[in-house]
Amino acid sequence: MTKNVMIVGVGGQGSLLASKLLGRLLVDEGYDVKVSEVHGMSQRGGSVVTYVRFGDKVYSPVIENGEADFIVSFEKIEAARYVQMLKKDGTIIVNTQQIDPMPVIIGAAEYPASIIDEMKSKGVHVDDIDALSLAQEAGSAKACNIVLMGRLAKYFDMPKEKWISAIEKSVKPQFVEMNKKAFELGYQCS
Repeated sequence: MTKNVMIVGVGGQGSLLASKLLGRLLVDEGYDVKVSEVHGMSQRGGSVVTYVRFGDKVYSPVIENGEADFIVSFEKIEAARYVQMLKKDGTIIVNTQQIDPMPVIIGAAEYPASIIDEMKSKGVHVDDIDALSLAQEAGSAKACNIVLMGRLAKYFDMPKEKWISAIEKSVKPQFVEMNKKAFELGYQCS
């Protein structure tokens, strides 16, 4: 049976590293893995989406509406933008960080209030986490992606050591310890 994970964020947040780490972990565990990256205006703070599909045999890297078992969202608006991709019994992990999109920055729109509450009121299983604060506690705001991977790991039936190994293989040596701490903070957060 194929499992589907979407990683959504804004350019520059590290979603591509997160998908690489997840893909490496799953390949190391013997799964057939397909990863597809969809870039918007990623360099300019636009939307970035990565599909990670894994199972015994995966034929396509694309996830359709209503097929995602998990969505990991690096920002609240991105969660709202892609929530329709979630399966009925799926989980969306949302970083509570707010990054204003261009229409908000220039005053043409307001940032929507209560995005997370609205999703919850519609019966969506939302696991919201202040990944930014935890990343800063680990040593860098840039570690939000690894905090969120730590949170995702709680839903996987794989030993934590396997995730740590994937981190060691995926990040530059000078950042390994900080990223391991970020992962642990995301994993332990209740």
